Amino acid sequence: MKTLYLRRDELALIIIYLNKAEARDKICRAIQYGSKFLSGGKPGTAQTVYKNTSLARKVFRLFKFLNNFQCLISPIHKGTPLPLVLLGKSKNALLCTYYFLDQFVWLGRSGIYKNKILTELIGGFSNFCWLGSCICSVAIEIGELIRLSSSMKKMEKELKDDEKKHHDELLCAKLQRSKDRILALIKSSMDIVVAIGLLRLAPFIVTPRVTGGFGFITSLISCYQLLPGRTKLKTP
Repeated sequence: MKTLYLRRDELALIIIYLNKAEARDKICRAIQYGSKFLSGGKPGTAQTVYKNTSLARKVFRLFKFLNNFQCLISPIHKGTPLPLVLLGKSKNALLCTYYFLDQFVWLGRSGIYKNKILTELIGGFSNFCWLGSCICSVAIEIGELIRLSSSMKKMEKELKDDEKKHHDELLCAKLQRSKDRILALIKSSMDIVVAIGLLRLAPFIVTPRVTGGFGFITSLISCYQLLPGRTKLKTP
């Protein structure tokens, strides 16, 4: 009976996870880039799956630019250094532009809008915006890791014997935040490679198979970050 209750709890967590539009989008993204890795950019079943999944994912992202627009106009967190604030707002602006333009790409690739040349131009510009947001993310994560490191060193200097237990709890929390930041840094760095591959800026180095492999790994990281019970990292 206890095992049955555990299975029901696990099933409930899976349902909660799959009810998130973002989680379903990232699962589709893993399928999309996994197919790109298998196809290597060559025609075939895997390439067809890649194209169809790419188009299907765009439906999940309709009006998603509003989320980033809200972050863009939201008040900044007190105590955040100005460079991190500017990077955070730049990232929000770039992602807002990316998701806004991505809607027109969906209209073109689904056949509603007939101008293929303009659709490809908009798609290329939107991918450049995503590349820029990934670069901003890398800079933000590095800055936040430096801040965390400085904060931990300051705590150790100010430590008193009667505060050791409280200090250990704070230290564990900061270490967990540090691990989350490192994971986010790895993901953003790999997404830069994916963006370069999609834009074909280095076709002989970042091949379709490399793009697919890196995209698949970052998709799995995103799925992990969306697991129930995990705290979401704040953007300045």
